[in-house]
Amino acid sequence: MEFEYTVLRKEADMHNRCCGGLVWCIKDICGIMCAALTWILILYAEFVVMVVMLIPSPYPVYSLINGVIFQSLAFLAFASHLRTMFTDPGAVPKGNATKEMIQQMGFREGQMFFKCHKCCSIKPERAHHCSVCQRCIRKMDHHCPWVNNCVGENNQKYFVLFTFYIASISIHALFLSVNQTITCVKHEWKDCSVYSPPATVVLLLFLVFEALLFAIFTVIMLAAQMQAIWNDETGIEQLKKEEARWVKKSRWKSIQAVFGRFSVSWFSPFTTPLPRMKHEGFLYSV
Repeated sequence: MEFEYTVLRKEADMHNRCCGGLVWCIKDICGIMCAALTWILILYAEFVVMVVMLIPSPYPVYSLINGVIFQSLAFLAFASHLRTMFTDPGAVPKGNATKEMIQQMGFREGQMFFKCHKCCSIKPERAHHCSVCQRCIRKMDHHCPWVNNCVGENNQKYFVLFTFYIASISIHALFLSVNQTITCVKHEWKDCSVYSPPATVVLLLFLVFEALLFAIFTVIMLAAQMQAIWNDETGIEQLKKEEARWVKKSRWKSIQAVFGRFSVSWFSPFTTPLPRMKHEGFLYSV
């Protein structure tokens, strides 16, 4: 059975929100530190690529093209990270499992529904409780400390884009580092960088290590996310080997449910897929 979305007037839910309730944010120290470390590593890659490799390069066209590509990918990666981090992943209203609310939601006496005893909410199908967010999240895939948020129904697109753009700048940084090393070996090390040869070697080695590590990690994560979307099955459902009680969408419909209709906006962290008008088996309230 499908219930259409109904907006119910009640007090604004301020849990996991800041800036007067305008922004979703998880107050988890570990997650905040991981997110800050992500920004620091992106900025370090920016510094080495631009200051050590591209700006001092004697080839202006090479520097301009690679600079524009790297800066564009880094900006999109940073924007995707922020959208993932500060977007409500699909939190179920906390404490809505009251008798009055159940009646307002249109549930009939004797009708079966699921209740989360941890956050006292009416639990929609395919929702799971996150111990870090302390909320039930619709279509929860997993909680990622690197974005300090759950990956769920509302922000999965941004998380996929984040992994895609981080993988892209990592591979690009590896290419630039290898090319810079070859150039320095062919010429005098002191002439290929504004820094001393030992400092240049250390900066390049750390960038190669960072880029290689993040490229492997994000490519694997990106592949896992795309497989989950393709199969209409979240990561936590795969992990728990849950039997599909929902009607699975076709593969193309599953992709559209996350990214929207095919267009260039698929690759933009600034666009939001059109909201679904119905939610299977659950009357949603805000």
